[in-house]
Amino acid sequence: MNTTRRKAREWAVQMLVAADLNPGDTAETVISSFWNQFSTLDAEDGGAGGKMPRARTRRFAEERVAGVLGNLAEIDATLAGLLAESGWDLARLGTVERAVLRCGIWEIGKADVPAGVAINEAIDIVNWFSTSRSRSLVNGVLDRYAKGL
Repeated sequence: MNTTRRKAREWAVQMLVAADLNPGDTAETVISSFWNQFSTLDAEDGGAGGKMPRARTRRFAEERVAGVLGNLAEIDATLAGLLAESGWDLARLGTVERAVLRCGIWEIGKADVPAGVAINEAIDIVNWFSTSRSRSLVNGVLDRYAKGL
């Protein structure tokens, strides 16, 4: 299956949403469960129809999940500070927005991804999985984070 980094980021966000909804699960459990379910989806349902993505693409997604979950306390503290500047609270965010922002903060701060790329990807992904109103929130928070580094 030929996929892009964008798709891998989308999968990472889906895994991070699952982790957020199942806080007792480890990164390994979330990742394994996601790929097991993914492999059983038919192609018309958005799955691989039994075909898994290339190992390189899977690693790209898994690296984001493990990175975020491995640094969750630090990322959430950073995110809470950024949100407080706008009068928001971490618990007030929707699950998708929280997952996208966590992934964006990890990519900007810990991965070798240019801030502009990470921000644009996050905006597009939150627009796809949430509402167009979430775009400005994600853009503002990640832009402030990137400028503060």
